[in-house]
Amino acid sequence: MLLALDVGNTNVVIGVFQPGDGLELRAHWRISTSPERTSAEYGVVIRSLMADAGIARSDITGVAISNVVPPLERTLHELSLDLCGQPPLVVGPETDTGVKVRYNPLEEVGPDRIVNAAAAFHLYGGPGIVVDYGTATTFDAISVDGEYRGGAIAPGIGISMEALFTHAARLRRIELKLPRSAIGSSMNESLRSGILYGFAGQTDEMVRRFRKELGENAVVTATGGLAGILSECSQTIQNVNPWLTLEGLKLIWERCRGQKANQSSPARPDGTRK
Repeated sequence: MLLALDVGNTNVVIGVFQPGDGLELRAHWRISTSPERTSAEYGVVIRSLMADAGIARSDITGVAISNVVPPLERTLHELSLDLCGQPPLVVGPETDTGVKVRYNPLEEVGPDRIVNAAAAFHLYGGPGIVVDYGTATTFDAISVDGEYRGGAIAPGIGISMEALFTHAARLRRIELKLPRSAIGSSMNESLRSGILYGFAGQTDEMVRRFRKELGENAVVTATGGLAGILSECSQTIQNVNPWLTLEGLKLIWERCRGQKANQSSPARPDGTRK
């Protein structure tokens, strides 16, 4: 089984893929990101989650990671050694993801954005646009040939709400759910309208501008914890895939594992490999 870890600034999204027709997502969880946790502490949490799902530590044969929190690099490496006895596949600038990256410098693009692009192109084709509602809201562009063209970064919904509630004493935190109308008749409804329709409008305008450069047929895929509710307010989101990054990690892991197996297999007399 493959353990996939999408390590973001706020949450770590965890998935376990089991062999089947390809690799199928067996279980998934979301925990808070904490750079202060040791590899042993992360290991305890993940082993407990897997045990509840009937997955043994010995079932894990590989670990694939997308990480945007540099202080956790060593911790994640040690975690992989503890779980399956081998170092993880950590997606970085040198990883063969199957996506050619047009970004300068290459090191400045987040690995999660490349992983999302690889998954979106594989699942939905190109040209494509990925909107990821995370700590930041990112918009990423994939060409018709599967090249990662770059994108845009905006403050995320969660940190925008937190800033609002911190600096406006009369406003209170609310549950995000669809407003009954754009014109709110209470504080809660006004906040829901402004947040959800406001961010949906941002999405639609960015998609409009991206499509002018990519092509009007660019397929729009949303991911992240709030993708579902934003898709109900947006006029341009076509696909919602909350596990897009995990799917991308699986695809990249399979790609790299296949290349490694091919390189290590014995050569035939004609120079090809089994």
